[in-house]
Amino acid sequence: MRLGIIGLPQSGKTTVFNALTHGNQPAICSGGRFDVHTAVVEMPDSRVDRLTEIFRPLKTTYAQVTYADIAGLDGSASDKGIAGPLLNQLSQMDGFVHVVRCFDNSNVPHPTGEIDPLGDLYAQQGEMLLNDLLAVERKLERLDDELRRGGGREKKRVANEIDLFKRLQIFLVEDRPLRSIELSLEEERTVSGFGFLTQKPVLILFNISEGQSTPCVEYPAGRCEVVALQGKLEMDIAQLSDEDAELFMTEYQIEEAGLKRVIYLSYCLLGLASFFTVGEDEVRAWTIKSGGTAFDAAGVIHSDLQKGFIRAEVIGYDELLEFGGLSEARQHGKLRIEGKNYIVQDGEIVHIRFNV
Repeated sequence: MRLGIIGLPQSGKTTVFNALTHGNQPAICSGGRFDVHTAVVEMPDSRVDRLTEIFRPLKTTYAQVTYADIAGLDGSASDKGIAGPLLNQLSQMDGFVHVVRCFDNSNVPHPTGEIDPLGDLYAQQGEMLLNDLLAVERKLERLDDELRRGGGREKKRVANEIDLFKRLQIFLVEDRPLRSIELSLEEERTVSGFGFLTQKPVLILFNISEGQSTPCVEYPAGRCEVVALQGKLEMDIAQLSDEDAELFMTEYQIEEAGLKRVIYLSYCLLGLASFFTVGEDEVRAWTIKSGGTAFDAAGVIHSDLQKGFIRAEVIGYDELLEFGGLSEARQHGKLRIEGKNYIVQDGEIVHIRFNV
């Protein structure tokens, strides 16, 4: 799963990217230039840490989120929409982290001359709204032409699609992102191939300076989370060794790095859940879509497990801690046997029985 980090020039999105990835990429100045930096980040999870203490495995693997720092969006898309290569990258993202500048720094002037978080937020959104609207209007033209010509798909099916895309058009004309609209499963399947930018979930990240309070900005939209981050401070901490970072945070009375919350919200934003496999060889967090089944979980681990699936042994994280290990839980009859349609819950330990 990939999240694109976007933001207007001088918003500090590359600073946020460096903080999240413990990297040191130079700032990307848009100016019509299209560039992408990508990195994979482990999701901090105290449950994985505790399971590692219990099983003392040779290897520990955390769930992961991929971030891409994308340059090129500057709020000035033409009436033809976003350029092809940039649009292709954006369309492939599963969601966005939208960095909105709130910090004031005379050495880093704002492109418009003033700090305006809400204005910046809507400028970036407007670029995506325009692009989606153009795509919807082009689709409507093709559907109208198909309905007139006939001889292809059933007219009722084409008419239903026209109704759907007209609903999308109304939302976009009213400057409402498509993530706010409720669609049936069939309608979701119809629009899934279009990669509409405003349909993707978004984490709005207010980039504040050290000690600055979070701005009171309302942004009503579905599938959206809001968080504040002291981007520059977090990047500086991320560049330190673990020991120095701990000393720094202790000295400045910082209880927890804000990055952990950003990564956690990123994970939740994408509708993901974690299940665990445990043992002496490895304790591992696996990623599955919320609502995924035991059969889906088997496929995430390995295609052979899914192909030869027999059943799943499942126990909750808290239950496992209560008994101190799998063998103890098994002795007390606490390992549940579930079939392939069982819905895996976040934090469960899952062992797949299979035969190929």
